[in-house]
Amino acid sequence: MAEFSLPKNSKVQKGKHFAAKAGAKKVRNFKVYRWNPDAGQNPSTDTYEVDLATCGPMVLDALIKIKNEIDPSLTFRRSCREGICGSCAMNIDGTNTLACTKAIEDCKGEVKIYPLPHMPVIKDLVPDLSHFYAQYASIKPWIRTQSTPMPDSERLQSKEDRAKLDGLYECILCACCSTSCPSYWWNGDRYLGPAVLLQAYRWIIDSRDEDTGARLDDLEDPFRLYRCHTIMNCAKTCPKGLNPAKAIAEIKKLMIQRRGA
Repeated sequence: MAEFSLPKNSKVQKGKHFAAKAGAKKVRNFKVYRWNPDAGQNPSTDTYEVDLATCGPMVLDALIKIKNEIDPSLTFRRSCREGICGSCAMNIDGTNTLACTKAIEDCKGEVKIYPLPHMPVIKDLVPDLSHFYAQYASIKPWIRTQSTPMPDSERLQSKEDRAKLDGLYECILCACCSTSCPSYWWNGDRYLGPAVLLQAYRWIIDSRDEDTGARLDDLEDPFRLYRCHTIMNCAKTCPKGLNPAKAIAEIKKLMIQRRGA
C-alpha cells in the first residue's frame, strides 16, 4: 500500500497556550492556525482560553477579543460583521463558513479555526485569493450588450426575469464553496469552480445581457466547466444558503440545448 506524507516544513506543530485571566467565568478553548512566512518555521496551532462571559456570541467576536486582549500578532480578515462582504471566510469546526455568522455555541468542544483549505496562505488565517479573483474577472461579470445606441435610461426588466436572478445575485464571493470542492482542489488552475460558475450563470440568465453566446463559448472547455462532478459540497457549505451546483447544471443544460438547436 502506498503511503503519503506532508513535507517536513509543512507539518502543523503544537503551538503556544494562552491561559485565561484569573477570575474568568466561562472559558472556552480556541485552537487557531498560525503561520508567519517571515519566521521560517512550520505552521502551528495556538490555543487561546477565552472568557465568553466578556465576549460576543460569534466566532469573529472571539477572534477580535484574542487580537485585542491576548495576542495582537494574530492576523485575519474581517470587515462588515454582517455576513455581507465575505472577508472573514475561514474553516471553523471543520466547515468553511463566515466567522461573523458562525455562533460559538454551535461549535463542538474546542473551537478549531483554520484558513480556507487548499489555498496558499499569506499569514495565519489569511488565504491568497488572487487566483480566485482572476478567475472571477475572466468571466467579465457585467452586462455586455451589442445593441446601439445606448439607452437613455436604465434597462428595464420584468418581474419574472428579475426572479430568475434569485439565488444567484446573493453570492458574496467568500470562496467557501470553491475551497470545499475536491474538483477545484485538484484542477483549480483551469476549473473555474462553483463560485465563479454561479456568477457566470447569473449573467448568462440575465435578460438584459446580450452576449449569451459568447459567454457559453468561453465556458465550452473540458476543464473550465465540466470538472464539476456534482459532489454538492458547495451547496452544503455556502453561508448564504445558495446552490452553485444547480447553477452549474443549468449551464450544462444550456450547452446541450445549444448543440441541439
